Formats: sequence, C-alpha cells, structure tokens
Amino acid sequence: MARSIWIRALWYDDNGIAPERFLRMKFFLLLFCDKMLRMQKIITTDWAQKNFSNFALRHRGLREEGAMYHRSFATVCCLIAAIGLISAPAGAKKKLYKEKKAVLEWLSQPEVMERFGKISDALWSYAELGLQEYKSADLLARTLEREGFRVEKGLAGMPTCFVATYGSGKPVIGILGEYDALPMISQKGRVPKRDPVLEGAPGHGCGHNTMGTAGIAAAIAVKRVMEQYGLKGTVKFFGSPAEEILVSRPYMIRAGLFDNVDVVIDNHASDKFGTRWGVSGNAAISVIFTFKGKTAHSAGSPWEGRSALDAVELMNVATNYLREHLFYTYRMHYVIIDGGEAPNVVPDHASVWYYIRNTDDRIEEMYQRVLNCAKAAALATGTELAEVRVLAAAHQKHSNRALAELIQENIELIGMPEWSEEEQAFARALQKELGKEEKGMPTEVDTLKGPEKPFVGGGSTDVGDVSLIAPTATVRFPGRVPGAIGHHWSTVACNYGSAAWKGLIAGAKAMAATAIDLLTRPDVLAKIRQEFEEHSSKHPYKSLLPENAKPPLDLNKEIMDRWRKLMAKYYEEPEP
Repeated sequence: MARSIWIRALWYDDNGIAPERFLRMKFFLLLFCDKMLRMQKIITTDWAQKNFSNFALRHRGLREEGAMYHRSFATVCCLIAAIGLISAPAGAKKKLYKEKKAVLEWLSQPEVMERFGKISDALWSYAELGLQEYKSADLLARTLEREGFRVEKGLAGMPTCFVATYGSGKPVIGILGEYDALPMISQKGRVPKRDPVLEGAPGHGCGHNTMGTAGIAAAIAVKRVMEQYGLKGTVKFFGSPAEEILVSRPYMIRAGLFDNVDVVIDNHASDKFGTRWGVSGNAAISVIFTFKGKTAHSAGSPWEGRSALDAVELMNVATNYLREHLFYTYRMHYVIIDGGEAPNVVPDHASVWYYIRNTDDRIEEMYQRVLNCAKAAALATGTELAEVRVLAAAHQKHSNRALAELIQENIELIGMPEWSEEEQAFARALQKELGKEEKGMPTEVDTLKGPEKPFVGGGSTDVGDVSLIAPTATVRFPGRVPGAIGHHWSTVACNYGSAAWKGLIAGAKAMAATAIDLLTRPDVLAKIRQEFEEHSSKHPYKSLLPENAKPPLDLNKEIMDRWRKLMAKYYEEPEP
C-alpha cells in the first residue's frame, strides 16, 4: 500500500487536481530518482532535464525547496529504502573481480556445457554399481589428465578410487565427486513414465553421474584460472566410488588422502539450488551377519539340521521388536542376501545385510543392540554367528557455517538456470505421473538452511567423515524435477539430458567460484578454518570402522558382471 501511494505521487496528473502534498512528494522523488539513476547510469541527463523542467515550470514555488533536498539526501535515501520504492533490480549481480569473472565466463560457454553434459550422459549410460565403476572412473580421470592434472589411481584399496591434483602449496582446496549407480532402477532418460532401458538393470537414481561431472568441471575451471592469473595453491578432485554403500571416504581418510587439505567443497544433485550448515543426516554402519548351521533333509529328518535361515529370520524378528525401544532418530533396514539354495535342504548358511542408522552419539550403542539380537538368534537356533562383516561406517555430516555462507553467496550470484518450455513440459508430465503438484522446474534459488529442528533422522553419506577432518559444505544443484523420488526410476529419468546439463553446470559454477574465493581471500579462509578448529575441539574425529575392515570389492561384482554385457549396447561415448 505504501509503495502504491508513493508511486501515485510520482506519476500523478499535473492538472491542478492533485493535492499539494502529492505535488511536493513528486518533486522531491523526481530529484531523488534523478540522482540515483544517474549514479547507476540508467537514465540520461536529457531525460531528467526534460521531466524536471516541465514539472518546475508549473510548480515554481517548489523550485527553491529543491535545494533543501541535496542537504538531506541521506535522509531521503533511508526513507525511500525503508518503504521499498527503490530496490535492486531482480537478478542484480555484485561486481565480480577478474578471477571469479573468468571462471564463471568459461563455464558459461555453450561448448563447455555440451562437453561436460555429454560426459554426464555417458556416466548415466554406464550406470555402474559401487566399486565396479571402472568405465566411469576412467572417463573422469582421463578428462582431468588431458587438462594437465596429475592423477593417482587405485587408491585406498579401491581400484576405482583416484585423486587428481593441480598446483602446489597452500591453500589446498578439495572438490568431491561421486559416480556410482543403484541397482534395479533402469529407466530411459527424459521419459515421464516407467520405461526401463533394461528391466532390472542399474540406473542413476541419485544423480551421481551429474555430481562426478560437476566436480571435474569445477576443478578444471579453477585450474584454468589459476594458470591464467598465476594463483598460488592447490586444487584436488577426489574421485570417490561407492558412496551409495558409504564405502569410499572413511577408507580414503584412513589412507591419508585428505591429509593437509584446508577446505573441501562437496556437491549433490537436487531439485533445489542451495546449501546448509550444521549437523545433518544420520551416521550409519553397513554390516553383514552370516550364520552357519547344519544341512539335513527338510522332510525326512529335519531334526538333524540346524537352519542358518532360521537364525536370520529370528534375528530380524528381534530387531523389529527392538524398534519400539530405539530413539526416534534411528533408521534400520535389511535384505537377506543368502537364504539357502533349495527348500528341501535345511540351509547351513545364510546372511543378512543391515544398514543401522542413528546420530553420532547413539550409533554405536544401537549397533551393539542389533549385534546382541544376532547373537541371541544364533543361540536360540543352535547355529553359529560365523561372521560379522562391517562393510562401511560413516558419521553424520557436520557442515561448516562460514563455508556454507560463502557458497550461498555464490549460488545467489549465479542464480537458477533458465529452463526451456520443453524442460518445463517434461517436469509437469513427470509430476502428473507421480501424482505430485504440476508446478514444473524451480525458478528461484533456495535460502541458506541450518540444522533441522527437531532432527528426526534420515539418510546418510560418507561425506560425514570428511566433514570431521576438514571444513566441508555441500552445493546442492538443480536438475531433478521437484516431486521425483530418490532411488527411483523417476529420478533416473531426470538425470539425463539438457536440464541435467544446466543443473550440473550451475553446481560447477558455485563450486568453482567458491574455490576461487578461497584461493584469493585469505581472510575468508581463515574464518572458515577458525570455525572448524573450534568445532573439532568438541567433536574430534574417530573412525567408526573396525581396524580390520577392508573395502568390499566383491560386493557388487556378480551383479555388475551380469548386466555389463547387456548394457554395453546402450553406452554413450563422448568425443575425446
């Protein structure tokens, strides 16, 4: 209401009907706008002279009062700003310094988007499961090598783990990237109905194809600007396999790969463009319980047998009753991965794979209670709990606030990509298919988020461990359709094609701009490090992995071997 009244005052008809107070307001506002707009070089002096002359000729009595305006310019500025008449134009950008401008301009080139978009689509077509990402890791590593990075491969006991490095000395800026897919969710890209490429095959239902690609795009952009302007420091890309099974980062930390890194910039595909600070997600322990029993004829002499499958089932019953007595932040889920081979033979071996999730301060106690359920099941069935194999274990993510605030500044600088009508139509069609609100793709960047209150639990990431050994925050970049379901065919459909390309480039820009800030603004880096050191004193890092744990290289091998030959005909290979 206040804004409309003042605008009426500014443009009111000068036929003598306007109240005197409106005429007075109009004169002062014209003077004010002239000064402000000339400062911004939005209007010409001729335009201002013409308007003021015409107005002043009809209202001479106000001309002398105009001199008073200049003496109270600051007061008028505050008044006008307070009522919201003068505001920055939508999408207004802060002035860029040359290094940041250069990194954003390079990533804005259409040919750059196409290059990395095709790499992302290739990874999407490979859809390799965790620790079997041989083609995906090789494509990303080769791309970095061609750009002049020094690439070390097969690290931390994982053939598909690599680290690419450019530069030397401090500061050392790390960029994370993932590239593993998920089982059972194959789907054709940009098709808004369930339509698998191969029924039952893997698919990229979490956007890791875009994330690995966004990470290398950011690292390459930063390296080019470091060369162009002679910036000192080091940029590292951490090629991180098997995030979906929480494997790589805890083992990479154990191997010393993150030693001496000053800051780590993470990224994740999303239906938003934003970031957050504080503790988020659940800690998790991924573990397989294996029971041994004794075979017998299931009908002729079952009393001679001891069923390992009975032990698995009894353990599951016990853990399901346990749920009632766990704090509400927990999550727990399992699959039976071995239950015998024939109904007429009492199974002498059976295994169940558990994900046990809770907060950092509750995860170990919860794990012990689940372990007790397994021991009790073995005792009750006369079997042996032969092996407890911890595959992976990860902490909650502790995102650095100062780093998140810096990332948010760059997200707001870059803005949401502009989606084509075709991309919007696909989004609305997918939303309709899923029974969601048909609102299309997002148009505004998200606001900076803090810790969830109350925290009620959720998913997990092995980035959590990284966040406890170096200040870390995550760029969540757009591309996924709002309403698409994680780890589901609908998300696979989103992670291919033009919208995914635009989203990953937006994410690369946010990461690259942040990295350039960290390389050129030592005061910002010092603030981030100070916050991290204070947080670390209260939350020292302790790995949740047992000392004898090793990366489970065999875990997805059989599944991937079965699908790889069938999927090969659908591979998309980018030009070298």
